This record gives sequence, structure tokens and C-alpha cells, in this order.
Amino acid sequence: MVKINDKIKKVLDGILERFKSGDIPEAVACAMFPMADDIPSGKWSVLNRILMFLAGTADARGYKQWRKANRHVKKGSKGFHILVPRMIKTGDEKTGEEQETLVGFMVRPVFRYEDTDGEPLAYEQVELPELPLLERAREWGLKVRAIPGNYRCYGYYSPKRKEIALATPAEKTFFHELSHAAHDKIQKGLKKGQDPIQEIVAELAAQALCHLVGKQSDDTVGNSYRYIEGYAEKAKLTPHGACLKVMTQTERVLKLILNKGGKPLAPIAQVPAAAGAGLTAVGGVV
Repeated sequence: MVKINDKIKKVLDGILERFKSGDIPEAVACAMFPMADDIPSGKWSVLNRILMFLAGTADARGYKQWRKANRHVKKGSKGFHILVPRMIKTGDEKTGEEQETLVGFMVRPVFRYEDTDGEPLAYEQVELPELPLLERAREWGLKVRAIPGNYRCYGYYSPKRKEIALATPAEKTFFHELSHAAHDKIQKGLKKGQDPIQEIVAELAAQALCHLVGKQSDDTVGNSYRYIEGYAEKAKLTPHGACLKVMTQTERVLKLILNKGGKPLAPIAQVPAAAGAGLTAVGGVV
């Protein structure tokens, strides 16, 4: 039986306490957001990634790992602990070959990216422009920030954290997540994850907003169609039927985004398509 020492028990007790406070479901959702493989925590267990998000960061590493990335932990910073397996090598009497055996777990201290200084990281090069309609997100008290991601998912909206997280500067991805936020306000709560109906509403609204900021239809329409087609199939609907089903909800989302106190926003300046504007692998609601 795996022995649980005091430090490990403290880590697990902390998780149980967060269950009581209601923080765990969102932390699990954030932990499941795909991360880049070149980020150490991208290879962590779900449990350790939950601990990372509960610590308020999307990137945590050990002291030596930060040094390897040419960053250093700020003086006075306190880390948090993750659980790592303790393996020992044993010899197989029959074959004479060595094999690793799990004999327990131990804790290892790691530090948040926010508690380090030094060289910029690769994902820090994702600079978010002054996005159209960014003022609406700010008006709703939402923080919009860049995060490390991968080539499957490019963003998510978190109602509890009141934030939109983006791994791309593409306007359409921001519009998609902003539409989730508007839908959340209208519905007074959304389902967690990538619910087909919610995703179709957000993508339709995002496509409409793209036209309003002057994007050419061939920039994003094809990708949006494939995105909607995939979720329509999950909902057992045709793409056309799915769009008709959510048209009323989509209209309400657009009205909420484009109107302030019953008055429309000032005309939006036309902007060129950002790099990655055609990306459709956006995240859902976490």
C-alpha cells in the first residue's frame, strides 16, 4: 500500500477543501485545456494540473526548470507542491533485466510563472492587439489575457474567473469567446465544456462580428462552416438546421454585444485580418 506522508496528506487535504468551496469543477475544466507539449506542465497528471490552476497560474515549474528557461524565481516567492511518483529500479530474477517499480509518492515544490523574472518565453510572443470590442469585455469586468496553448485549442471563456484566455491574436477567436460571455449573461449561466448548441451560437455570432469589423468572407467562413458542421453532427442536426435552431439566441447575443444601454456602439473601424484569423479550434466554457 502506498504510504501517505504528512506533506502529501496536506496537498490532498487542500484539494478536499477546495471541493467544499466549489472551486474544483472549474479547476478540472482548466486542467483539461490542451497545452503545448514543450511546457513541462503539459505532461503533468490532471491532478497536478488542478493544483497548478488552483494556485492561479497556467505555467509552473521547478527551480531548475525555470533556470533552464533562463528565468529565475523572485526572492521571497513561495512555491506550491505537486505529487510525483517515487520509482525504484529492481532486477527481474528471471530475465536479469532492470525494471522500475512504483513504491509511493513524494511532493516536489514548483513555482508559478508569475513569481519569476527573466527571458521571455515562446508563448509570451503572442501579443494581443487592441482587439475590436475589447471595451465590451472590460465593461463586463472581464480580463482578456494571453496564455500558452497548442494547435488544437486557441481560447476559452471562464465565467467564474471572469476572463477570456487567448492563445492567438485572431479577432475571430476573441469574438467567439466574447459571444460565450454574452450568451452567459443572457442565459444566466452556461453548460461547462463544449456544448454543441453553445458553440454554434458563439461561432455564428463571431462570424457576424467578423463582417462588422471589415473582414473578407473568405478569411473565416469556410473554417466556421466546418466548425458548425462538426457540432451540428454531435447535436444530430444538419448545419442549416442547427443554425436555424440557434438563430434567436445568436441575435440576442449580437444585440447585447453591439448595444450599450439600448444605444449601438460607435461604428467599428475596419481592421486587417490578424495572423491566424481563420483558426477555428477555439475552446469552450470552463
